[in-house]
Amino acid sequence: MSGHSKWSNIQHRKGRQDAKKAKFFTKAAKDIILAAKAGGGDPSHNSVLRLAIAKAKSVNLPNDRIENAIKKGTGELAGGDLQEVMYEGYAPGGVAILVEAATDNRNRTVAEIRHLISKGGGNMGEAGSVAWMFDKKGVLVFPKDGNTEDELLEIGLEAGAEDVKDEGDSFEVHTAPEDFMAVQKVFEDAGKKVESAELAMVPKNLVPVDAEAAKKVMNLIDALEDNDDVQNVFVNADFPDDFTAD
Repeated sequence: MSGHSKWSNIQHRKGRQDAKKAKFFTKAAKDIILAAKAGGGDPSHNSVLRLAIAKAKSVNLPNDRIENAIKKGTGELAGGDLQEVMYEGYAPGGVAILVEAATDNRNRTVAEIRHLISKGGGNMGEAGSVAWMFDKKGVLVFPKDGNTEDELLEIGLEAGAEDVKDEGDSFEVHTAPEDFMAVQKVFEDAGKKVESAELAMVPKNLVPVDAEAAKKVMNLIDALEDNDDVQNVFVNADFPDDFTAD
């Protein structure tokens, strides 16, 4: 078991909870702004923007807010002065942590992230201190019901899928970031329902943690995700099999 699924499932459960909050709308809009700022406002020519819009729609972000976020990213509306930054460090138990943020004030954000990590029992690292422990991947999750590992691999390989992993209660298809949208489309065309699809920082190796450390790591993740500037948090923790975030 790679361990990514255990973290992924915890994150997805949190996602459903966070989707009830207005701040999740804000995070979804920021993803759209950053994508449009980097690659233009036409989703047919900007795969990252297409993904950001799809994720925003999955949490029911209103269409007018999606359109406004695109316009902010392209400069047609004010409010798109955001920078994407990555913070690195260690959580309790020697777990590496990456924090993706979108901010209009780097000084404010770095001070807040440093405070949260320190308060949560970890410590901030220099740029590059832990990022090398992760690979950026496209990750698509499929239910086991109605799917087999061989079938998913056969469908995905033609579009550039790298691997299919058996994660216990689901299958994960991993892709290079540049192949992510093409792989997602080939599965959609084949009638395969995707439980979730995201670009994620996937750990190369995992650090086993006991229940006590796992709770501290999750408390730190919760605190970081409650920050308005934080978009995503990734860790290389191998959570105990019976650990739940609830």
